[in-house]
Formats: sequence, C-alpha cells, structure tokens
Amino acid sequence: MAQDQASVDQEAEKLRQQLNQWGREYYVLDQPTVEDAVYDQTYRKLQKLEQKHPELITADSPTQRVGGQILTGFTKVNHDNPMLSLGDVFSKDELRAFIERLDRNVEQTVAFNCELKIDGLAISLTYENGVFVKGSTRGNGTVGEDITQNLKTIKAIPLRLTEPVSVEVRGECYMPKESFVNLNKYREEQGLPVFANPRNAAAGSLRQLDSKVTAARNLSTFIYYLMEPEKFDVTTQSAALEKMRQWGFKTNTDSRLATNMEQVDQYIDDYQAKRTELAYEIDGIVLKADPFSVQADLGNTVKVPRWAIAYKFPPDEQETVVRDIEWTVGRTGVVTPTAVMDPVVLAGSTVSRASLHNPDYLQEKGIRILDTVKLHKAGDIIPEISEVVLSKRPADSKEYVIPTKCPECQAELVHLDDEVALRCINPKCPSLLKESVIHFASRNAMDIRGLGKRLIQQMFEHDLITDVADLYSLTTKDLYQLDKVKEKSAANLLEAIENSRHNSVEHLLFGLGIRHVGAKAARILAQHFGSLEKLRQADAEQIEEIDSMGAVIAESIVKYFATPEVGELLAELKRKQVNMDYLGKTQSQVQAQAKDSEFNGQTVVLTGTLDTLKRADAKKWLQEHGAKVTGSVSKKTAVLIAGHDAGSKLTKAQELGTTILNEEEFIKKMEAEQ
Repeated sequence: MAQDQASVDQEAEKLRQQLNQWGREYYVLDQPTVEDAVYDQTYRKLQKLEQKHPELITADSPTQRVGGQILTGFTKVNHDNPMLSLGDVFSKDELRAFIERLDRNVEQTVAFNCELKIDGLAISLTYENGVFVKGSTRGNGTVGEDITQNLKTIKAIPLRLTEPVSVEVRGECYMPKESFVNLNKYREEQGLPVFANPRNAAAGSLRQLDSKVTAARNLSTFIYYLMEPEKFDVTTQSAALEKMRQWGFKTNTDSRLATNMEQVDQYIDDYQAKRTELAYEIDGIVLKADPFSVQADLGNTVKVPRWAIAYKFPPDEQETVVRDIEWTVGRTGVVTPTAVMDPVVLAGSTVSRASLHNPDYLQEKGIRILDTVKLHKAGDIIPEISEVVLSKRPADSKEYVIPTKCPECQAELVHLDDEVALRCINPKCPSLLKESVIHFASRNAMDIRGLGKRLIQQMFEHDLITDVADLYSLTTKDLYQLDKVKEKSAANLLEAIENSRHNSVEHLLFGLGIRHVGAKAARILAQHFGSLEKLRQADAEQIEEIDSMGAVIAESIVKYFATPEVGELLAELKRKQVNMDYLGKTQSQVQAQAKDSEFNGQTVVLTGTLDTLKRADAKKWLQEHGAKVTGSVSKKTAVLIAGHDAGSKLTKAQELGTTILNEEEFIKKMEAEQ
C-alpha cells in the first residue's frame, strides 16, 4: 500500500513538473513545444489524480493557478477583482452535465449567452471619463503586467469612448489569421524562429518593450466582460455586449442566446463548421449564464466562475506518412525544409505538404523519412506537423541528416549567429537569383508591370537572364520564346522595363533585397544620401545617425555593399542606364524648404475624401514642408485638412478648436509656397 502511495506521489509530481514546464514555454517564452490537445490531456490526468487523492494537491500545481506568469520589464498591476480563467469541458456530455447542474442550483429557467472562444491573450482596459488610461494582461489572475502603451497601438481599442464613462472592461487580444501568416512568412525569410500559432504571436507582440514592434503586428481585440454592470443599469451579459459595442468597443457579434442544450448544440455545430472561414482563430465556445443576478447567486470558486464554462473543440488532426523532405532557397538565401506527405483531407482541403521552417524545428520534432505523423492546421490555415507517432516508426528508421550544401548550387550552407535558419550566401545561386528578380520587379520595388513569377521562371529556363541586370537587355525576339507572350504583351513588358530605368533610386535600393531594408527605410536612406554611390561610401556609424536606422540595418547595408559580386551587379546596372540618384527632395533640401513653411513643425491630420489631390501626395508634400502627419486628432493637432465625409475627426477638431482647411484652401496654401 505504501509503495502504491509512493507511486501515486511520483506520478503527480512528474505531471506537475511537465505541465509547469509546458506552461512556462507557452505563457512566458511564447515557444510551445506541445499542442494544446496534449497539454489538456495531461492537465486532466493530473486533475483526476488530485480529485481522487486531495492530499496530493500542492500550491505549485497547475490546477491551482490562474493564467500565466509575470514577466520582468513591465510594471505590475494589481487586479482588485481577480481575472479568473474558465473551467474547460471537452465533450457535449460534459457540457450537458454543466447545464443540468446549473439548472438544479437556480430556481428560474436560465438563458445562456453562447460566445466564441477566441484564442488570444486576456486583457483588462480601464477608462476614466471615457478616456483610456490603463491596460494590462491577466498575469496570474491577481497581478498582471501594465502594457498600456502597447495596447494604445491597437486600432480596435478606442482611446476615447462615445460616452464619458469611467469603466473597466475585459476581453481578448488576438492576431488575425492573415497577420499571423504574413508575420511568420517574414520571420522565416529573415531566418528568425516562427510562432507556433496566432495566440503565441499575439502574446509575444503584446510583451514587446518597444511599442513600435507591437504596432507593426496588426493585433485586434474582442471585448466581452463589463465590470460593475449595475452602475450602467445593465442586467444581462447579452445587454452588456451591446452596451460596450455602443461605447465603441469591438465585440464579437457571433454570440447567440440559448435556453436549452439543443440550441447550444446547434451553436457548436454551426461554428465548428464555420471555424476555418473566420478571420481569427477560435478553439471552442464559451457558455455564460446570461442574467447577472444568476451569476451573482452562483458566484465563483477560487479559480473559475460557477456560471460559465468553455467547451473546447476536439483537435482536427489526421495521420499521414512523410515520404520526403524537400529544401528550397528563398529570396534572402534562407533554405527551408518542407515535408512531402501522403495527401489527407484536413479542415476542408487536401494537404500533402507542410513547412518544417528550419533545421532546429525539424530536429526538435524528430521527424524522419517514412515516419507516421499527426498533421493539423496552425491558426486553421497553415499545415503543421504536431508530433511523430513513434509507435508506428519503421524498425529500420534512420535519423534524418540535415544537409550542408545548397540544394540548388551545392555551395556550403552557413548558420549565421543568432539565426535558426540555414542560409545560402552564394549570390549566383539560381534559386536565389530567381527570387531576387521576382522581388526586384515587384510593385514597391521597380514596379515592372506584367513581369510575374511564371515569366521569370521561363526566362531562366531559356537562359534569357541570370540576374536583374539582364532584364534591361531583353528584346522582343527574346520574349517571343516565352509561353503566351504575343506582340502586345511583349511591347507592354518592354515598356515597363524601360520605365523602371527612370525610377527614383529608393525603388532600386529596395529592389536589391538588402536584408532588413524595407521600402520605408530605402526612401529614408535615399533622401538622406541623395544617391546610391554616396550610400555605398557611408560607414555603419554614418548610417546609424539617421533617425530610425539602427545598428542591425547599418551593418547589413555595409556588409552588402562590401560584397564584390554586388559591386559588379551595380556597375552592370549603371551601364544599362538604370537611375541611381534620388529624384525627390533630399533631406537638406526638405529642411531648407520647410524652414519658411507655415506647416513646419505642425502636427497635421488628413481626413475624408480628396477630389483633386491623392492622399499620398498630400502627405508627402506636408512632410517635405516640415509637418508631422498623424492619423488621429488630439490637442497637439494644429491643422485638420478635411475632404468629403470627414466624419468623427472633423467633429473632434471642431470641439478642440483646431484649424480646419478644406481641400481648396489647402491647395492655395501649397501654391503659395511653390
């Protein structure tokens, strides 16, 4: 008996340690190593063990804790009313039992508000007299992290409510699926670790010490909880959602009232079917007693409310066999592994390939050729291998060997410092060259209309080009060798190539594909130096002195221009008469021009529809004349330029006494300063 007790003790301790490790990886490091379903299964195993043996419950048990841990680097915030988590159920039978139990404890027939369970990070927002003053994470439920500045960058969070109320609301911050895909694509291109799912991407974004990073991540929110509803004469959860929506909060409109299990069941089925169509990730539904009087009567346990429950969808996984691992070279030279598998239907589509992101990821998963693996879709979008089914691994299986040479050019691959990616740094690598031409021709680069991926692939196959400089030697005869290229399309393409010779140099600078140099950085650099040659001669210290140019960008630029092959390419482009000068006003010219402008040093907001001017041209002119152009009206706003249908910004400017110009008045001022 003693031995049995010792075994139970050991099992409980092992489960606690494993769950605490996974919890830290998920909540603190934002680097989960197991899928949610694996964590949930282990959590329930410990929960059942502790229910059977209450003496085993310890203070550090995951079952006794709410939320994650507190990160250093953020000010702590005490939650006067704890931010509780929800209890979970994993079957409709368990959900039915919850409803029946609640009905037994309440004298009236209870209506439930069914809501989608958004897979994000819980937040609290505090407003004083209608103005946003503080935002925080849930943290451990009683103490969270002050992330006010980061939350202010999220457009879904109103900085001022439609009414001057003092209120605290709570909700979920999440990353839309499209943003998640774009972020991981960028990180993969840059050789950085990718996020496992939108939830962890949102958490990592909110915990940035630099709010600029958060702003670039395109987060959003759904607000679903109103503190002290009695202050606003709100008596139900469904009414609270409507009240918060009226105040200007983004609430999820896919909630539904239900009075019995059949209606709840229908809601689950409806949204399980629609799950992949949603723009955000959900992992279940939340059921809440709608009347606040019922919520108050039932109360809470130490960690969860008795009046609400979360039903989690079963994981949509399929087993398949890995037949091969292919490696491809991207534009930045990053070599990415992809698993090629037997086709399976997953979340409504047939899947046979899944990115393995980088060598570290592949080795962590322990994937081998002919392994049976479990496949799911991260964020309901991206096919991802969750784990290897070791029990089905062939007896003669061999560990997969990471390649050391580029799959295209056979050059030695390098593992640069602080990167998880393997990289091909041979500038003549065929794959690297193809991707570089695709980027070079793109809209924000040289904008060569009609030159897409398919045509570029054909050009390489017919040996018409080997790099971007060869585009400027193409003839009509060359283009006729390509599929579906006729007289008119050939003429249009050659005209687009000719026009690109005369672009301002920032387009060329971005088109060269220098690591960390985006379109905005290229424009700033071109404006500052005036020509590509002057930028080439600059050292890292000179580049770092420019606003928004840090050490990483400076080092990348200097390293790029120091490469002999780059020098040869630029010399060839110059011979092909590709412009290498900045055609706009340089920084010194802008400063000189702005000195006497009435807009110099002024904060200006553009709003509404302009008839004569393009919004981008108006913004550029203002910036060249020393103005700071922002997107929202505040006490600091000096001038509002209002077109048609100006809306709330015009109203606010009028209330603040801001100078307001219509388009005609603004154009007259522009002409006066010519």
